Amino acid sequence: MSRTAALVVNMASESDISVQGHGVHSAYVEMARALEQRGDVQVVRGVYGRRVGCDVYHLHTLGWAVWPKLLDPRTPTVVSAHVVPDSLVGSLRWARAWRPLARWYMRWFYGRADRVLAVSEAVARTLERELRVPAERVETLPNTVDATAFLTDETARALARRRLGADPGTFLVLGVGQVQPRKRVDVFVRLAREHPDIQFVWLGGIPFGRLGAQHAAMHRLMQDAPENLRFAGSVPREEVAAYLRAADVFCLPAEQENHPVCVLEAAAAGLPVVVRDLREYDDTFGSDVLRCTEDGFGAALTSLRTDPAGYAAARRGAARIAARFGSAAAAERLVGIYRELAGPGRAAPTGARAPGAG
Repeated sequence: MSRTAALVVNMASESDISVQGHGVHSAYVEMARALEQRGDVQVVRGVYGRRVGCDVYHLHTLGWAVWPKLLDPRTPTVVSAHVVPDSLVGSLRWARAWRPLARWYMRWFYGRADRVLAVSEAVARTLERELRVPAERVETLPNTVDATAFLTDETARALARRRLGADPGTFLVLGVGQVQPRKRVDVFVRLAREHPDIQFVWLGGIPFGRLGAQHAAMHRLMQDAPENLRFAGSVPREEVAAYLRAADVFCLPAEQENHPVCVLEAAAAGLPVVVRDLREYDDTFGSDVLRCTEDGFGAALTSLRTDPAGYAAARRGAARIAARFGSAAAAERLVGIYRELAGPGRAAPTGARAPGAG
């Protein structure tokens, strides 16, 4: 490979320096790792509050610490759109009141980018119709996962179950996400009450503290959970993989999602995936997940527990999701986007532009 072929990409997510217990951070880490495994890209992670000498910026968050990169006139910027105005409702306090301000800010931020990567077609529509990002700057690139990090066999499953204290015969349902109204953790709690013979575990806490929507109510929800439901709090990503290997089913009853990384991780672990029937899943997961109405989650869990043929079919759907959203293919496409934006004369020799203040 020619030394002039390498690109220097500054990839940044302010979750590096703030809250990490959410899907945006997982998506950022996944994408950075996939690029770092290639020989034609030099990835510079982070560096906040200032510019970086690079060929392309790739931003995953919208805060002030990445403004110097967004406003750098010399360097093209890619922004992954993980968040749209509706993502805030049910996540943060008083979100409905300041949604118009968030919409204005997102219009400004996404509008400054040279390319905005929507994580689903639904997000792409929001970017173009509500946030007024020119269609020619919007491209759909879903979140991805390195399936090899979550591969499970019977030996790995048995080890994970012993490590987590789950009995061999226990049917274990796992949920992952922040404890917030938008995730509909109340449905998960209700399912645990309705199915006392099933073990339920929820991974994730309230990372934004008292800024989280309905903070006191979410705490009460956790405190009053039935004995067969354990709230494990935020755990490292490697620990998430252990829980996935130990589980029998993954369940996410959230009422608003874009393209959740936790579903990709569960699918990579071979788990049947049970979710709410959301429009956002039409072009991403389709019929490869079990899509439920408000009152249909319990029946879905019962079916998976009692119908081996249905369980096997759901696992095949999970395998198709894992294959469809592999990180290596996404990294290849990303490099093409970077090169297009950097232009024929912008690909710097490897090491020629050391990271630093611009």
